[in-house]
Amino acid sequence: MPTRQGDTQHAAQDKQERRQLDAVIGKQVLDALGQPGGLLGTQVRPLWQDHYRVNVFVGVDVASAKVAHSYFLVVDSDGTIIALRRSPDSINHVYPSCLAFNIILYRLAMAFSLRSPL
Repeated sequence: MPTRQGDTQHAAQDKQERRQLDAVIGKQVLDALGQPGGLLGTQVRPLWQDHYRVNVFVGVDVASAKVAHSYFLVVDSDGTIIALRRSPDSINHVYPSCLAFNIILYRLAMAFSLRSPL
């Protein structure tokens, strides 16, 4: 029978691994997208198995935060994005490095045939 201390340590380790995975996923999105003006941060939400939703927040402060971009992702166990679909309710902004992101989208679409929803 597991001990409470062992359960607590395991839960803390899982939480730390989850934070690290969130950071890896968020960094990949921002690296590809570029830095929007007024960037407040990213929010990575697990949906099921290896599927995630990533929201990119912008604004002057937290009280005025808005979701500037939103993506549905599929990642591998290391957090590398292997499939990507942009949410239809996201705002269309173009940043200088957005071309690189569009190239990644195109390559993923060609490689994984993203004609059907994730």
